[in-house]
Amino acid sequence: MPALPLDELQLTERDPKTGKLRTLPALHPEIKADRSFVLYRPPPVVRDPALVEEFLERAKFIADDLNWLLALPHDKFWCQVIFDETLQKCLDSYLCYAPRKFDALLDCHPEVNDMQKCLHRSVFLTFLRMSTHKESKDHFITPSVFGEIIYNNFLFDIPKILDLCVLFGKGNGLLLQKMIENIFTWQPSYFSDLDETLPTVLQVFNNILHKCGLQCEGASAEPQKLEERVNVTPGNMPLQELKDIVLYLCDTCTTLWAFLDVFPLACQTFQKHEFCYRLASFYELAIPELESAIKKRHYEDNSVFADLWRRISHSRKKMIEAFHVLINQVCLQPILESSCENIQPFIEEFLQIFTSVLQERRFLRDYDELFPVEDDVSLLQQASSTLDETRTAYILQAVESAWEGVDRKKGQVVKDPTPPAMSNGASAIVESAAEDVEELGAAYASEDECAGAAAAPVGKVSGVELDSLISQVKDLLPDLGEGFILACLEEYSYNAEQVINNILEDKLAPYLDKLDRTMQRQLKPDPTPLVTSRYNVFQNDEFDVFSRDSVDVSRIQKGKRREKDTTRSLLNDKRLVAEQKERYSQYSVIVEEVPVQQGEAQLYKEDYEDEYDDTYDGNQVGANDADSDDELISRRPFTIPQVLRPKGQEEGQEEEEEDEEEEEEEAEKERTKDHFVQDPAVLRERAEARRLAYLARKGHKHDSSAVVGNVKGHGQNRETVQERRKKEANKSTRANHNRRVMADRKRNKGMIPS
Repeated sequence: MPALPLDELQLTERDPKTGKLRTLPALHPEIKADRSFVLYRPPPVVRDPALVEEFLERAKFIADDLNWLLALPHDKFWCQVIFDETLQKCLDSYLCYAPRKFDALLDCHPEVNDMQKCLHRSVFLTFLRMSTHKESKDHFITPSVFGEIIYNNFLFDIPKILDLCVLFGKGNGLLLQKMIENIFTWQPSYFSDLDETLPTVLQVFNNILHKCGLQCEGASAEPQKLEERVNVTPGNMPLQELKDIVLYLCDTCTTLWAFLDVFPLACQTFQKHEFCYRLASFYELAIPELESAIKKRHYEDNSVFADLWRRISHSRKKMIEAFHVLINQVCLQPILESSCENIQPFIEEFLQIFTSVLQERRFLRDYDELFPVEDDVSLLQQASSTLDETRTAYILQAVESAWEGVDRKKGQVVKDPTPPAMSNGASAIVESAAEDVEELGAAYASEDECAGAAAAPVGKVSGVELDSLISQVKDLLPDLGEGFILACLEEYSYNAEQVINNILEDKLAPYLDKLDRTMQRQLKPDPTPLVTSRYNVFQNDEFDVFSRDSVDVSRIQKGKRREKDTTRSLLNDKRLVAEQKERYSQYSVIVEEVPVQQGEAQLYKEDYEDEYDDTYDGNQVGANDADSDDELISRRPFTIPQVLRPKGQEEGQEEEEEDEEEEEEEAEKERTKDHFVQDPAVLRERAEARRLAYLARKGHKHDSSAVVGNVKGHGQNRETVQERRKKEANKSTRANHNRRVMADRKRNKGMIPS
């Protein structure tokens, strides 16, 4: 019997109040366990023993409760998730206050770090189970009902999904991608929610510009009033307010990039709101102003300057990467996957997007530094032969003009993204575009990505598997050396696809860029001796003296084999025959002749009695043999050849002969059957069945309605007259209708006096 989904399952239990049995749906509030989940608090900033103890105690409560929740059966887990409001508040508090990877590094106690990692993993597993509608073939929820449950009970919403991406994206990218795709697949209403959320996201950029005293094109539909103008700029605003703006910007950009990276299907919804153009315009207005304010401000503590610069560099990188993800998913990826007839709309979209951002020179320069526009245009030229060369040349010329007066070079490797400490704040900072590019490249290269909740270490690959990965990369990029490919594989956890993608997009780590791309692979000498490292067909067999201390000498044969092992010796060996003979002699199967001595013959003759045995004289043996002289006649009657038959009778006679043959075959089968005693009733039934079948084949009619005819005085039809005449003529052949004929016969012979 197939298992029912959880939404259709009914449970029978005893009512605790009345004691009577009742039936409840599996998803019912009364099944929920009474358990209170506490809210999450972030780790303490300082190593205060009291604060550390408070955090550890609270975090342990939450971790234990979540582990208890994860251990519940399928039905009880969903009852707790749907009807327990304290659980949802606990999970929301973690998503809001959990530290992000770009937050300031805290000098936390080791126990705090361990507890935070454990709690991080438990929260992720809880959300993962909440997004799974089918755990096994016996425990599942109908997909449509699952979509309604998570949507109507607010188990997931767009802000929660954004926080999940930024918290768990890097180490659990594949799991998180499948999780979010499952949510959006079974509940398409989330796409409309995302569409309604994007104006709020764009309003965040406008709020930042408004706080900085800037105005973005398209940010407000109404002109700004004179009395509302404020002379606040990033350079003269309070330090705390500047820090809040930079932190707000960093959090927003990182969250957007993480969501687009994990769930690329949302790019189409983003582009409906012209997100690429709005992002580039915001970048051009806000980033130079904020960087200038951070550089020119005097700081009492250089760590504050280092933290602000790290965050603004991180924000720049994530905005450029988000723009690249949008371009790749909206334009480039469909071109690579579609046929030549369908790529024209995507090419037009690409050209329109870059045409709209050509005036943003700073953004265009930074984007071209990380993702060269020339490579994308080259891809379009290879994909389409009808590409508008005028527009592409105009875009490339605008990119080149954005680099005027700036040295076009890659960012150098910088171990520490923090600029050098300044004695008087930012007096030693040189304001140049080339320096900005180097800082962006340094931040892009040296940023440390966190691992995530369930990320597992990747084992080292060697042997044939490593050679296969190297050949996989070398097939696509034959100009690269095996040594360089091996270094790239080690850097990117032996992921050949990621290595190929980063090489083609020029996104390799800086130390890999400094390596020689034609570097060959260095073979490490084998420390094992030659004898132990040999390999042949006799490796580890029973005569391998290098791997065995003792060898069975009796198994070794010198010269020819003995005579008994030849074919002749095997044929002459009668031991098996003697054994079988002795075995069957016990059953008296083999009777041997007994030699008779002289004088014993008379004794045997006296014992012999030659009396006639008449036991079976009553049976007629051989009287009905089938091989008698009239075999052909008894088996098949004489038939007239078809050539000598009268015309018109060939077919009918042939059918009669076939019918007679079938009857004889059936009779023969019945005779040959060995019935010890046959029931007379069964024999009569069979004879009657054969007679009826024979009459049916002859066309005999049993219906006597034609003899009865119509009512007297109304006349009779021709068929009735014929049937009556036939009945009158043939009625003496059966029953008792021939008495008059026999009486006349007796009278004519004088047997009865007249």
